[in-house]
Amino acid sequence: MNFYDFISSLTKEDLEEIINEFNRLKNEIPTYTFSKIEHKDLKQLFDIERIFDDDIFDSWFNFDIALKDEEVSFLTEILAQEVKLMRIYNEEDLKAHFISPILNKVNFKSFKHRIRDFYEETLTYETNNFILKGVTDFVVAKGLEYPEKPYFFIQEFKKGLKYSNPEPQLLAELISAVELNNFEQMRGAFIIGENWNFVILNKLAQDKYRYFISRTFNATNINDLKCIYKNLLYIKQNIL
Repeated sequence: MNFYDFISSLTKEDLEEIINEFNRLKNEIPTYTFSKIEHKDLKQLFDIERIFDDDIFDSWFNFDIALKDEEVSFLTEILAQEVKLMRIYNEEDLKAHFISPILNKVNFKSFKHRIRDFYEETLTYETNNFILKGVTDFVVAKGLEYPEKPYFFIQEFKKGLKYSNPEPQLLAELISAVELNNFEQMRGAFIIGENWNFVILNKLAQDKYRYFISRTFNATNINDLKCIYKNLLYIKQNIL
């Protein structure tokens, strides 16, 4: 077998392994960014599996939270104002006109507990074999000047999947946060247009994770929007 026949016989996985080994020999560790990472990358790096079980969300979604009249009015008014444009907004429009006002209304900031929300913060998780890094869209964390310990992430404020899939991006952030802080569980949410999904990631062992994705909450529906708001309020109360 000549060299060209050998190269032709290699699978994609063989080539990736050779490239990674070559990088290690050059002391260049493969780097994966949150904004470009895909499910296949996570599968290559970790033993990670989605579990299709909604029961894990029961204590979160069924927590008894009664919305105040003014909160219901706020949600009703912002939905009436934005519902016709939500599907055509670009990422920044969607964030500025709809998502950020809702997050500000929840108000994760607490000077007493030294906790607040942060936008576009850099997060890096580095091992001997790879580097995970990137900029988070939104994170609630301990700290007022800078995030010291993360508790909850939201990714990605996208219009649709064609702009990139926020699900693996969120999972990469949750894994990084779990490892950097020696946690066993981390929660988050990803947003695609008007659709919200909440996520729980559990660490089972070294590089072994299981995650759960909730049903989709459609923010153009007032009942779903109230549920989204309550789910965020639960996170706030749970952190404090």
